[in-house]
Amino acid sequence: MATTRRAALAAAGAVLAAPLVGRAQGSWPDRPVRIITTVPPGGAPDIVARILAQWLQDRLGQSFVVDNRAGQNGALAATAAARAAPDGATLLFAQDTVFAVNPFLYANLQSNPLTDLLPIASVASNQFIMSANPAFEARSLAEFLEVAKRPAPPIPYASGGVGSQHHLAMEMLSQRAGGLNLLHVPFRGGTPAANATVAGDTKVMFSGTSTAPLIQAGRLRALAVTGPERSRLFPDLPRIGEVFPGYEVVIWLGLFAPLGLPEPIVARLRAEVAAALADPAFRQRLDAAGGVEPFPTSPERFARLIREDAEKYRALIRALDLRPE
Repeated sequence: MATTRRAALAAAGAVLAAPLVGRAQGSWPDRPVRIITTVPPGGAPDIVARILAQWLQDRLGQSFVVDNRAGQNGALAATAAARAAPDGATLLFAQDTVFAVNPFLYANLQSNPLTDLLPIASVASNQFIMSANPAFEARSLAEFLEVAKRPAPPIPYASGGVGSQHHLAMEMLSQRAGGLNLLHVPFRGGTPAANATVAGDTKVMFSGTSTAPLIQAGRLRALAVTGPERSRLFPDLPRIGEVFPGYEVVIWLGLFAPLGLPEPIVARLRAEVAAALADPAFRQRLDAAGGVEPFPTSPERFARLIREDAEKYRALIRALDLRPE
């Protein structure tokens, strides 16, 4: 009798609890959501994160606030997100190098992004533009290669940090060209790197198409692009791959969360990102941000892409013997 009574009470409790669980899951977001990003304001991850945050805020009726945590090639932002509670109040918007480069470049990471973060969705992709200060003597890719072959002095080039795509793009070009006389000047993000190149403190850099307004205003001179196709914004620019077949640098940007995020929130976020990437107005905002391309994938394909890129860049880092500066 006692056993039957306890079973009945347990069953009743389960029936009463089920609606409460459903309401708790269905109430997300019930407070402002922080989207940590890896660069200072103005870089491509920051720009796209803000576009996505506005979309989510409009759709879900809650504030989505971008939190810029620049430093260590995005590792500081990744660690902050990995250590956050998996309750949907903290997300991470990051570029590929956080996952494909950092685990193999930095010996003392406070977290491992490959194991401590949950991929939610890919959002955008972007090829790079090689650009120079307008006073720099090289006015084309061919002239840059000629100048950079001279024995002295070295050409100072800016990047968004050691191991950033800006850095790797230039090192890969040097490798393919048989060695160039260059001086790497790392910054904490692409925006301060672009500012230094505009000011003439550095002479040349690779950057995402977020620098397109600076090029169009004549504050930077574009020399080439890194993608598999010519740029829609600058169709007259050559691809580096036209000179060095197989050379290609295209970055992706994606949304991540702390491990353990409840599946209903994961599913809701994935559905919202998919809806955003299919929306013409959202795609137009990406295009206006400098020709950033929407990059929808399935969760399985996104996870596989992260693994594939990690293998590719691990081999490159070893070949170049890159070390934090």
